[in-house]
Amino acid sequence: MNHNAKSLRPFIGAKDFDLSRAFYRDLGFEEHTLGPEMSVFLSNGNPTFAFYLQRYYSEDWVNNTMVFMEVDNTERFYNELKALDLPGKYPGARVSPIRVQEWGCECFVHDPSGVLWHFGEFFN
Repeated sequence: MNHNAKSLRPFIGAKDFDLSRAFYRDLGFEEHTLGPEMSVFLSNGNPTFAFYLQRYYSEDWVNNTMVFMEVDNTERFYNELKALDLPGKYPGARVSPIRVQEWGCECFVHDPSGVLWHFGEFFN
C-alpha cells in the first residue's frame, strides 16, 4: 500500500494549555492558533514537521506519549536546550543528557505535562 504521505502530525495533550503553549514557543516551535482548544506547532515554519497541542489532558495518555524528532546535530541541540533553562521556567519540565545508543544518540525533554520528547540523530 502506498500512502503518498505529505506530513505526519501527532496530537498531544496539555495539563495547562497556556503553559504548554509558552513552553513550545520557547523550545523554538512556531505556533498557529486553530481555536481556543488547539494550536499547531511547526518546526522552522515547515508544516511537514508539526504537531497539534490540544487543551485536553488525560494522565494515562499524556504520561505515555513519546515523540521522536530527528535533529542534524544532537550535541549542538542539547547545548542550546540547556541554555534555555526550561526546567527553571516551567514546573514539571525536565531535560536529560545525551545518551549514545548502537543506532545513534539522543537527549530527552519532558514537557510541563509529562510528554517525553526524544531529540536525536541516527548513525548511518
